[in-house]
Amino acid sequence: MRPLPGLAAASVLLWGCGPAAPRMAATPVPEASATAGVSSALRPTAGASAEPEPIPAGRASPPERYDDGVDVLHYDIELALPRGSGWMQGHAALDLRLDRAVTAVDLDFSGLHIDEVTVDSGPVEWHHEDGLLSIPLGSPAEAGARHRIAVAYRGVPDDGLILGETVHGDPSAFVDNWPNRTRFWLPSVDHPSDKATARFTVHAPAEWDVIANGRAAGPPVPTPPEVPGPSVGERRTWIYETAVDHPTYTLVVGGADMVIDTVGLAACGEAPVSPRADGCVAVTTWLFPDSRAEGASSFRRAADMVDVFTDMIGPFPYEKLANVQSATRFGGMENSSAIFYSQQAIAAGRDIESTVSHEIAHQWFGDSVTEADWSELWLSEGFATYFGAVYFERVDGMESFRERLAGAARAYLTSADTLRPVIDRRGDLFDMLNRNSYQKGGWVLHMLRREVGDDAFFAAIRAYYARYRDATATTDDLRAVFEEVADRDLARFFGQWLRAPGYPVLSVSTRDLRTGLRVEIEQVQGDYAPRFHIPVDVEVTWDGRSVRATVPLEGAGGVWIVPGAPADARVTLDPDGWLLHRLHGSPPSP
Repeated sequence: MRPLPGLAAASVLLWGCGPAAPRMAATPVPEASATAGVSSALRPTAGASAEPEPIPAGRASPPERYDDGVDVLHYDIELALPRGSGWMQGHAALDLRLDRAVTAVDLDFSGLHIDEVTVDSGPVEWHHEDGLLSIPLGSPAEAGARHRIAVAYRGVPDDGLILGETVHGDPSAFVDNWPNRTRFWLPSVDHPSDKATARFTVHAPAEWDVIANGRAAGPPVPTPPEVPGPSVGERRTWIYETAVDHPTYTLVVGGADMVIDTVGLAACGEAPVSPRADGCVAVTTWLFPDSRAEGASSFRRAADMVDVFTDMIGPFPYEKLANVQSATRFGGMENSSAIFYSQQAIAAGRDIESTVSHEIAHQWFGDSVTEADWSELWLSEGFATYFGAVYFERVDGMESFRERLAGAARAYLTSADTLRPVIDRRGDLFDMLNRNSYQKGGWVLHMLRREVGDDAFFAAIRAYYARYRDATATTDDLRAVFEEVADRDLARFFGQWLRAPGYPVLSVSTRDLRTGLRVEIEQVQGDYAPRFHIPVDVEVTWDGRSVRATVPLEGAGGVWIVPGAPADARVTLDPDGWLLHRLHGSPPSP
């Protein structure tokens, strides 16, 4: 990374121009707390609270929880990390705006000990229970008012910030937020509807390399000895800053002994927040030294992926793209500008190039254009599934693309998720990681491409991205853009494929008319699914010739008379793979 001028003095970096006290509470936590219970080992400062019981990860909050008139604009985050397992210390200052008059602000926060809470620099009492930190504002604040709320805290996170060892046994620390596990290490509005910028100040063991969202505001510097935190010997301090808003579930920090390699430069002239003089973004890998040889090949086309998606969708939204081996529980996690990948998969030398393409596509969809609610996760995962495959269509050809779509169709058609709609509300958000959000969501985009044609499809995708970049969107927003670009009503298409369960099961029969062949197609799926209004491409082949037609099924069946076709002609439905369906009596495959 490129050093920037003016960042030599650590005291200015961390604590301002004078001898002001550190923002994090100076009361130490005994090292014994790394193995003993945190609540019994801490020595709270005056007025500090005992930490409450942690809440379950992934528990969905009531929809009204995030309609509270609070909009976080910026997170100023400071973390002191241990070397491996142990306790951490943190300070978070949130700049927020009130969209209506409120008397208190509720933040999502769970399982850590709070030392102090301030509102506009003044200490206040607070209430912390069942994963909510409730902070009074004193007198009712008017709509449009802005406040800075700061929270000092410490302890061993129950989730979200994974403190431990790498797959090779070396100490590490990695944030892993999805879906709403940011609350376990950062007081926040932990929902995709509330996006904000962030600044990270991270104090970590001196031998580590530290990654976070955004640009590095200079090289790491020695951490001043007065900075509180776990006792790890020599430390260095890293600072990262983001230029655009991010969803909280992609705000991350990671640290370990790593090897940083540059894959290439990408999106040159098409990266509005790039800090580089050439206007490009650096595409890098951050791998553990013992995994470097095994992991490099999966990322060899990462810069090309950025270029292909930039050309296809629009400008790259972030300052850089780091591909990081990490402790994520997922195969890959699309954190904005700093994607985290499974350390086990990379260490084992698995080919994860499809995952890389999927996660890079997320930088545009999910990260920059974010689903406004978890119930519409397909706007993130369905888009990444489809565009991750479209990359291989562009560079490896149609056969590779169709193989990926066929695999996605098989995964969906053989799952119990067919009994539920794509747009869905679940009590456990981890249940949203299903074949509807991913595979069917991707297929909906593929069928939408068939519905409006390639030119309108990609024009609408670019318009959708341009309109909602760095913001949130809903399915209705997407539909409105497509209707504008394609100049047609798509209400029925979106309704039947996304708000209703299931898929069409098609039965084909033929009858010899002597002068031709009568081909009849019927929908025979069960009552759990609607009767779809769909165009079905049909190919009839005989004696070395073939004819094609599109048969509209308007909620039931359709008929095509093929002049001259004999009784033994071969009938093929959907020969080019544009329709998610199953043939009656056949196994679930496209």
